[in-house]
Amino acid sequence: METIRNYYTFSFGFTAVCFALAAWYGWSSTGSITATLGILWIVVVLSILEVSLSFDNAVVNATVLRDMDPVWQQRFLTIGILIAVFGMRIVFPIAIVAIAARVGPLEAISLSLNNPAEYERIVSEAHIGIAGFGGAFLAMVGLTFFFDNDKEVHWIAAIEKTINKFSNVPAVEMGLVLVLVYWVSTLLVPADKITFLTAAVLGLVTFIAVHAIAAIIEEREAAKKAAGQIVKSGLGGFLYLEVLDASFSFDGVIGAFALSNNMVIIALGLSVGAMFVRSMTIHLVRTGTLAQYRYLEHGAFWAIIVLGVIMLLSARYHIPETITGLLGAVLIGLSFWWSVRHNRRFPADAVTTPAD
Repeated sequence: METIRNYYTFSFGFTAVCFALAAWYGWSSTGSITATLGILWIVVVLSILEVSLSFDNAVVNATVLRDMDPVWQQRFLTIGILIAVFGMRIVFPIAIVAIAARVGPLEAISLSLNNPAEYERIVSEAHIGIAGFGGAFLAMVGLTFFFDNDKEVHWIAAIEKTINKFSNVPAVEMGLVLVLVYWVSTLLVPADKITFLTAAVLGLVTFIAVHAIAAIIEEREAAKKAAGQIVKSGLGGFLYLEVLDASFSFDGVIGAFALSNNMVIIALGLSVGAMFVRSMTIHLVRTGTLAQYRYLEHGAFWAIIVLGVIMLLSARYHIPETITGLLGAVLIGLSFWWSVRHNRRFPADAVTTPAD
């Protein structure tokens, strides 16, 4: 059995490389030890911010990843992290600037390095669309977990059992998200309303498309495998996890500008956090932690619903990332404590076999 250290060895090595790059960048660009230490401190804070905002992401990733083939689990940790680090933390903000400012990728990179204030302004102005897309997608992820007819374990029983009664109603969760999206859009000025609604609809379409791809691939696998030997489609699950990670990263990328508007510093800090989230996901899967703590998933999905709602509302109101992270941590902490309490009362439920 792997030790805890093995799960995080690569993440610590990656962190060391990022800190070395931050130190080199700080010294070469400022020539000051004090300024370099300041840059290193921002990288540390950004990495902690990313982990705190994305712990629920790790838990949800683990719920999908545990049913995937080990080969795809490894691809998620390798290829997936390249997409998460270079795609969402570096390419995504540059792409936003390139599209919004109608300039080429190289000009967008130059803008981020030579005029960080303007770069920050352009990315921040794209927040309306990001809030609509990410908020709608995350809200669907969270609600789908609870509107499941096969769901038997309930944490907040009074609410979750009531929700479960309506799980047979087709697309009820989508209807709730659309109502919320429309209500938020009524709070926006006309120019922002169209952008917000369009992005939210694209978020819903993306959610449907990813699940449709997964379902199609799983049906093909089911035709080839004997009953009882079917595992969740590697490709379908991989695509779902990458879109989910992208939705989570929106909040971190935008929030990072509260600490720095330098693309290099933001990319290094968020990349460290993203790597640790990946390691936490693998750790949760291979140690069977989700099975041992029966309400941990519930806390994570409630946190996702809260994050989705906050992202939608952020199109109109400024909500500090500290509040978002704190609410998520409280929900996951309570679900963990509730799980421990349940295991003490019913020791048989706590006996699990860690995943291979």
